[in-house]
Amino acid sequence: MRKVLAVFNMTIDGNCDHTIPNPDVEIHEHYTNLLKESGVVLYGRNTFELMKYWQTFLNEPSKEKSMNDFAVTIDQIQKIVFSNTMNATGWESAYLSDQPLQEKIIQLKKLPGNDILIGSRSLIVQLLNLNLIDELQLCIYPIIAGQGLQLFENIYQRIDLTHQWIKSFKSGAVIHSYSCLPKT
Repeated sequence: MRKVLAVFNMTIDGNCDHTIPNPDVEIHEHYTNLLKESGVVLYGRNTFELMKYWQTFLNEPSKEKSMNDFAVTIDQIQKIVFSNTMNATGWESAYLSDQPLQEKIIQLKKLPGNDILIGSRSLIVQLLNLNLIDELQLCIYPIIAGQGLQLFENIYQRIDLTHQWIKSFKSGAVIHSYSCLPKT
């Protein structure tokens, strides 16, 4: 069965505003490799609209190879968008979900293929509340942002996590991986 991985960037104080961290070459390479190993990424409308930024690098590459590689990889992976207001995605490899989030996740988990990535705060919160995330991979940047959007707002019950691994970057950012499944 496919795993559901919630993959997200945040500051040390839990802020998850996409404009605050500044990923470096190592982090772009890490996420490029993660995307290559995965089968699909799920987004909510807001995060999907932010991710469309990477389409510009396909026609106008950056001077930074790691950013161009990430742009090509994010362009190629299948993306499913959950939105009640969009009529089209404007991205060939993306489509609007034909089912509510819970039903779609359950269906995708049963299908053969590589892992399912969740890249939107709103979807992460909903799926944590439904106990449908297998693993959290949190890239924590050495920044205290102060006020702002917190990743774990609106979680309705306690969730015990099991630490799996850690990866440190030269920039000081650290990815912590946690299993969300009940301990056996």
